[in-house]
Amino acid sequence: MKRQLIAAVGVAAMVVGLAACSSDGKKSEDKSGSTSASAADKYKGKTLKVWTMTGSAPKGWTDAVKTEFETTYPGSKVEFTAQEWGGIGAKVTTALSEGSVDVLEVGNTQTAGYAASGGLLDITKDKAAFGGDAWPANQNESAVLDGKQYAAPWYVTNRVVAYNKDLWAKAGLTGAPKTLEDFYGDLEKLKTTEGVADPIYMPGQEWYVYFGLLSSEGGKIAKKDGDKWVGGLGSPESQKAFETYKKLQSYSVTGPKDKDEATPQQKDVFGKGNVGAMIGLGWELPDEKAALAKDKIGFFPLPGKTADKPSGVFLGGSNLAIASQSKNTDMAKDFLKVALNDKNEGLFAAAGITTNKPALDAAITGDFALAAKAAAAAGSITPNTPNWASVEDNPNPVKEFLTAVLQGGDFASTAAKYDDIIAKKLNQKQ
Repeated sequence: MKRQLIAAVGVAAMVVGLAACSSDGKKSEDKSGSTSASAADKYKGKTLKVWTMTGSAPKGWTDAVKTEFETTYPGSKVEFTAQEWGGIGAKVTTALSEGSVDVLEVGNTQTAGYAASGGLLDITKDKAAFGGDAWPANQNESAVLDGKQYAAPWYVTNRVVAYNKDLWAKAGLTGAPKTLEDFYGDLEKLKTTEGVADPIYMPGQEWYVYFGLLSSEGGKIAKKDGDKWVGGLGSPESQKAFETYKKLQSYSVTGPKDKDEATPQQKDVFGKGNVGAMIGLGWELPDEKAALAKDKIGFFPLPGKTADKPSGVFLGGSNLAIASQSKNTDMAKDFLKVALNDKNEGLFAAAGITTNKPALDAAITGDFALAAKAAAAAGSITPNTPNWASVEDNPNPVKEFLTAVLQGGDFASTAAKYDDIIAKKLNQKQ
């Protein structure tokens, strides 16, 4: 998987003007109007166009799904096209309006935008047939808008603590900390250990970490108040989350308070071998050219206040949706049944990726993957609104809020300032 997997945000604001179509409900035919004599050959001569993003599906998934579908429905064809995340918003918008794609992968923070525009088919009545009864609520939230199901959750990933095993041992530390207090104690020991330049590398604008801590406290960056959105940075929950965030960030000697995890790339900082820990995604880990070898890196979920539950995390990932303008909606629905069945969804678990069915995740192995799976249970997504992308666009008010308060700004007045900015962005007319 690649970094762009989770960076698929910011396109929802581009999704406008798509007209939704609905099926006419006649017999079991699709929008092409053809009726088949049997279930096996009802898609004979038809081609289903499916878009997935480069680096998303695990090895073998595409071939397995294509083979199963084309075998189940002789004479049918599934045409997969791998898309790049760069510039995908405009490309998807055009394809949805033209009806040139049938099934597509969309980032979970994109889904509300495409759904609100009318670009995605309402699949509420089909949820159970796709295995939806097993989907975790925190994953499925991103696929629902105004009470209607517009996509199926496909997979998620999230951040965990990566630590330098050699420095950990040098500091006399053994095993993963069970609580945040334990973790603070570990960082204190690392701070006085020879050869440790930074107990943890954590720049001040690592807002995804703050997001998780906020969700742990039961708070949200923004929420609906009647028919309007209001910011949540000034809430009591946010203040508690910020105190935890501030304490963690205080152990980052070299982490700038006005930069995020990509400036510089934290994998390069951690990869030097003199940093005790970092909090990041799988593709943010040092590569093979780094001084810190991969087998010298251990993982654990960021602990919570008590040992029974880790801190919350932001769940990044993707959903699978059907284009509302597709002329093959019945075929697309049958495709999703195949794509999301236990065998094919299980290929994600085998590759160490958290799936949309907890029962399948028992097959997950690997230290990073196991830590991510444990943390995912306490995960959540960003506010589910078509306008969320405008918040993440630079200048990101959450990042600016964190920097301002870390640099000594008054919490209440600073939070009020940026809550107002968030509310204005989220309440924009589409």
